[in-house]
Amino acid sequence: MAEAIRINKYLSQCGIASRRAAEELIDQGRVKINGEVLDRQGVRVDAEADVVEVDGTQVKPVPHNVYVLLNKPVEVVTTLDDPQKRPTVKHLVKDVVARVYPVGRLDYDTEGALLLTNDGELAHRLTHPKWQVEKVYEARVSGRFLEAQARQIEEGIKLEDGAIGRAKVDIVEATPKQSLLKLTLTEGRKREVRQLCKAVGHPVLKLKRVSFGGIVVGSLKPGQWRMLTSEEIRQLRGLVEL
Repeated sequence: MAEAIRINKYLSQCGIASRRAAEELIDQGRVKINGEVLDRQGVRVDAEADVVEVDGTQVKPVPHNVYVLLNKPVEVVTTLDDPQKRPTVKHLVKDVVARVYPVGRLDYDTEGALLLTNDGELAHRLTHPKWQVEKVYEARVSGRFLEAQARQIEEGIKLEDGAIGRAKVDIVEATPKQSLLKLTLTEGRKREVRQLCKAVGHPVLKLKRVSFGGIVVGSLKPGQWRMLTSEEIRQLRGLVEL
């Protein structure tokens, strides 16, 4: 008999969703174990003995892992399904040979580097605060941005949810009307870059994530994707000690 694992981890190993999104599927009553609708979190399953279904289809752990880098365009939702029927990243990677899901989120009005995979453990670690994985953004903001304001952001600013957000800030270009910044974060709270810049008086005009964990979007145009190289996969796994 195989070792029993938590259902949200099992679903991530099946390439269905991240652990957090798997919990949402359970809450929505879309998961069954041995024919019974699962109505609570934390249940453990045996991959060999239990039959797990999502939306009526049996799911099993994937035989191989797939790793994708997408340059997400603006006005695309970082989910596989959207109740409001907006375009999702699922449509952009429909030609990928396996079902993959996003590693973390990228805001609707932000473009740039988004990783997708069916490797549940890697996805979990890359988004966990413990591992401090760097995300680098380019932000065009209104007004002339000063070094004093960069220091404010680096020292930490209280966000809408009460947490303290901070980022390393490099001023690439500054004019009276607009400035171009490079911001490096190790956490990715909701609209964090926009909140930080607005807090020091420089609302974001355009935002792009140029790299995630050292994987750069490079020459990919918005909407384009590519498979990660074996070296890039090793690099990501090394960051989180896998």
